[in-house]
Amino acid sequence: MSFPLYAPAEEHDMLRETVRALADEKIAPHAAEIDETEEFSWDVYKALVAADLHAVHVPEQYGGAGADALATVIVIEEVARACASTSLIPAVNKLGTVPLLLSASEGLKSRYLAPVAKGEAMFSYALSEPEAGSDAAAMKTRAVADGDSYVLNGTKMWITNAGVSEFYTVMAVTDPSAGARGISAFVVEKSDSGVSFGPKEKKLGIKGSPTRQVILDNVRIPADRMIGAPGTGFKTALATLDHTRITIAAQALGIAQGALDYAIGYIKERKQFGRPVADFQGVQFMLADMAMKLEAARQLTYHAAAKSDRAMAGEPQRDLTFLSSAAKCAASDAAMEITVDAVQLLGGYGYTKDFPVERMMRDAKITQIYEGTNQIQRMVMARQLLK
Repeated sequence: MSFPLYAPAEEHDMLRETVRALADEKIAPHAAEIDETEEFSWDVYKALVAADLHAVHVPEQYGGAGADALATVIVIEEVARACASTSLIPAVNKLGTVPLLLSASEGLKSRYLAPVAKGEAMFSYALSEPEAGSDAAAMKTRAVADGDSYVLNGTKMWITNAGVSEFYTVMAVTDPSAGARGISAFVVEKSDSGVSFGPKEKKLGIKGSPTRQVILDNVRIPADRMIGAPGTGFKTALATLDHTRITIAAQALGIAQGALDYAIGYIKERKQFGRPVADFQGVQFMLADMAMKLEAARQLTYHAAAKSDRAMAGEPQRDLTFLSSAAKCAASDAAMEITVDAVQLLGGYGYTKDFPVERMMRDAKITQIYEGTNQIQRMVMARQLLK
């Protein structure tokens, strides 16, 4: 019997070519400077918006491209191959808006997804707090009902693209007696009175994407900005991560691919002992392992993306939680190993900022940490297996 090849569609391959061409021309030349200056690049953002690659996942009914989860993965992967900081634009736009896609009223979706689709606003996600990282349910941020408003107070920590995003999905406690079931989700706007940001964190990598605290000081918002019903915020947060851990896997794949591609080019050119370094079997074995780890992680990530797409369309996918954790964990571990090996293959040059692999190594590290550390991912996977 014949069956379709287990592979992305032709449209996905064409999309990859388009994104790679844009990334090579408009993003890669600025990646070192973005890393060096630690500034968000509005020029690169505008280039992504002009190509409609800044938030491809937004459905067509809200003015978006309506890309499926695999197409979104390919966009993030190809942008990350050039610049990990820049890949956080499509990735975080998805992270911030998936809670709305999963749980928000139609009115809220129309109001907030349309500007993101047009490139007029970015959307960040505010779950973590200074004392609530892996244990997100221990959050202290409060939202108190007052007439037809809620008043929010608290501090959110490690918020990607904080200060440059216009909109924030914020998790806050509405019923302190109910534990995780007392957490609700809200849309907060940068322009809301009482919203401010901490100083930019000084980081190892992804330096062109600001990471800051979001400080909420008596922020009064209309009650209709709650995403879903009261008390469903934590459930929405966990359901969101089932979809968005896959985008972190995509980012890790892109960083690793960039490092592998650069290392291959280098070892073919670099001569020692009268022949290219690529001729040495020890080097060839390293290269084979790098490519094997990357391809294994890619197949797992694409499989998870296909499951994510079906779940978003309303088909329950019992193994999505396991697969999204596995993809994120495998891809980020692979990215760390591959970028370290790429630095090794370049020798002394790999350790200098004249070559991009040291930046890729620094950027890869965060993929093992954010959206749930890889230790947490292993706990999530084990729980799924032991159910």
